[in-house]
Amino acid sequence: MRYLRRMRILLVEDDVTLAQVVSRSLADQGHQVERAATAEQARWLWRVHGFDAVLLDLTLPDDNGLQLLHDARGRGDRTPVLVLTARNRTEERIAGLNAGADDYLGKPFDLAEVEARLRALVRRRLDLDDRVSVGRLSLDRRTQRVYLGAEPLLLPAREFAVLCELLTPPGRVVSKAALADKLSGFDDLLAANALEAFISRLRKKLQGSGAGIRTLRGLGYLIEAET
Repeated sequence: MRYLRRMRILLVEDDVTLAQVVSRSLADQGHQVERAATAEQARWLWRVHGFDAVLLDLTLPDDNGLQLLHDARGRGDRTPVLVLTARNRTEERIAGLNAGADDYLGKPFDLAEVEARLRALVRRRLDLDDRVSVGRLSLDRRTQRVYLGAEPLLLPAREFAVLCELLTPPGRVVSKAALADKLSGFDDLLAANALEAFISRLRKKLQGSGAGIRTLRGLGYLIEAET
C-alpha cells in the first residue's frame, strides 16, 4: 500500500542538530520530511500542506507545542501526532495525550522506534477512517470505491487518488504540490495542467452530491459540504 510505504511528515523541532538527524533517518527510509522550527511556521505548514503524520516537540521558542496541537484538533484536523520531548514526566505525558496526541516518546529516543511508531499511527488512522463522507458522497478506502448515496461512482485511478487525498480529512486545504506528489507514482508523467483537468472533471461528477471542491488561490483545494 503506497500510503504506508512513503509518508509525508511534518517535523516540528527547534533543535537544528536533532532535526537534521531525525530528518535524515526518515528520508533514508523513503519518507518526505518538512521541518518547522517554530509554532508559527508549523501552523502555516500544517494548515496548508497535507501530512500523513506530525512529529511534535513540546518546547518551542515562540509558543507551547501543546497549544499548537490543541488548535489543530480544535479545527477538526485528525492527522496522527507523535510527541517528541525531553519533558518525560507522567503529568506532561497526560497533558500531551489530553491535548490530542496519539503517542508520546521521550528524549533520547531510538530513530528506528520513531519510524515504527509513525507507521503504526498511520495504519491505525486508516483503519479508523476506512469510510469517510461529505454530503451524499462517501469514499471507502478499503474497497477503493466511491458512492453517491447508494450508487457507485466509477472513477479513473488518478481521479480516485485526488479525491482520496482531498478527503484525508475533509475540509483540509491540500496544496497542488501535495496532490501532484500523490499522483507521481503513476507510470505516465503528470502534465502541468493535468491536475486542474482532474479537479474540473471531479467537480462535474460531484454535482448534486452535496460535496464541492473549492479552490483557495495560492493555497490549493479543499472539499466541503455544500450548503
